[in-house]
Amino acid sequence: MTFTTPLTTRWADNDVYGHVNNVTYYAYFDSIINLYLIREGGLDIHGPVIGLIVASSCQFHAPLAYPDELVATLRVTKLGNSSVTYEVTVAKAGAETVAATASLTHVFVDRESRRPTPIPERIRTALARLA
Repeated sequence: MTFTTPLTTRWADNDVYGHVNNVTYYAYFDSIINLYLIREGGLDIHGPVIGLIVASSCQFHAPLAYPDELVATLRVTKLGNSSVTYEVTVAKAGAETVAATASLTHVFVDRESRRPTPIPERIRTALARLA
């Protein structure tokens, strides 16, 4: 199963070359992951357990530019005790191919100690639906 959500580019997303800058894609990735964790997993962004990105990679396949309407898709490729690895794709709405494919790994940690902690049960249940 996957989670899909629309996103929109913003005027500020374009760089001097007239396309969405590579670094901006990571904001899109963050947006879909955190939207899912908050909406489906009940993540409390001010709570005692937070997720930190510890690894990421991205392959770019096609350019995007403002004012493109986008579609982002999220799935889980690995679910561990305290970590999860996601695959995220971003595409121009209606396009046959994706513009970018990313792999990102979150480790859930205690907010204060920054030590790994088991993924909270409600979040784990939500993530398991995407595995």
